[in-house]
Amino acid sequence: MALLHVDFFSEVLGMCMQMDVILPQKASGQIGMGAKGAEDKIPTLYLLHGMSDDHTIWQRRTSIERYVSDLGIAVVMPTTHLGWYTDMVYGHRYFTFISKELPAICRSFFNHLSDRREDTFAAGLSMGGYGAMKLGLAASETFGAVASLSGAMDMTDSNTALTLAGKDFWRNIFVSFDQVKGSDNDLFSLAEKLKASGNPLPKIYMWCGTEDFLYHQNVKMRQYLTDLGFDFTYEESSGDHQWTYWDEKIQSVLQWLPIRK
Repeated sequence: MALLHVDFFSEVLGMCMQMDVILPQKASGQIGMGAKGAEDKIPTLYLLHGMSDDHTIWQRRTSIERYVSDLGIAVVMPTTHLGWYTDMVYGHRYFTFISKELPAICRSFFNHLSDRREDTFAAGLSMGGYGAMKLGLAASETFGAVASLSGAMDMTDSNTALTLAGKDFWRNIFVSFDQVKGSDNDLFSLAEKLKASGNPLPKIYMWCGTEDFLYHQNVKMRQYLTDLGFDFTYEESSGDHQWTYWDEKIQSVLQWLPIRK
């Protein structure tokens, strides 16, 4: 595998950004692990961080490079600050950045990345789980499969959100929780609109620990997707909101991804 640390400029955000990128490299002489090379255009997983973290966190808390070594996929881990993968009311357009500009930039830097939606995936934890689900439901023309681990599913749930940050923080992103419902920041509304549109639906994977403070939101989303007729995979097990479980479950996500063999 090749690991690249990339500093680049975002026109959408108007500032320099960072991402770490894992690229497949065929190798037989590397001690302790094999490595599968790419024989065709490379599928890409955009792996998103949570609220307190940045683009380095998946490498610091998991063995993501080792986990993907025999899959022949690229992994893009961008920093997205505290923008909640949203075009903020008072701030930057992080959703436009992550859904449109970043894939275009990556494909221009690494022209062997596939541009097929069937080869383009997103996954994340907590805030990143919300971001991954949002990419699947609001940008399904680009992302063919998305996965959420302990994701924040309901941004109308002000009681839970206010345990994470104060009102002023959320005001910059959404103005008010009342204005989230039915908007492009409401995952439930996005799911309903996508289902009614007739556009292709993403494959969806969700996992949450039964002791997680976001568990009730995940159960609510599971029922909502079931009622809408989405084809998705939902798993739960004992666990709370920590890397012990995300390290384990990202391996389940990688096995679940519809990677072309």
